[in-house]
Amino acid sequence: MNVQVITRDGDPEYAVLPWDEYQALLKAAGRDVQAVTDAQPPCEAHPLKQLRSLRESQGRTPEDFARSVGVSPAYLAMIEAGERDPDAAIRRALAHALGVARWEDDA
Repeated sequence: MNVQVITRDGDPEYAVLPWDEYQALLKAAGRDVQAVTDAQPPCEAHPLKQLRSLRESQGRTPEDFARSVGVSPAYLAMIEAGERDPDAAIRRALAHALGVARWEDDA
């Protein structure tokens, strides 16, 4: 089995595995693979330019929010101002910290 373990602060947080292996695990557990697949709600993507307003709507300060994501407040300010385009890992951390599904690609 090809599993990638993602940690946060040294503790395992997620396990990622190929889709076919996930389906095999569901089948082995007696779960209906199609029902689980169909039950997935569509992910609503938010434009990254909404980052500041989403953070502010949750009452999070830039300093607190930046530290919870693992970036400096100065770097967060540059992302919010559109001066920096964060990599995929930082985008995931931003989305996770705000409780949103994901960010859409800004084209």
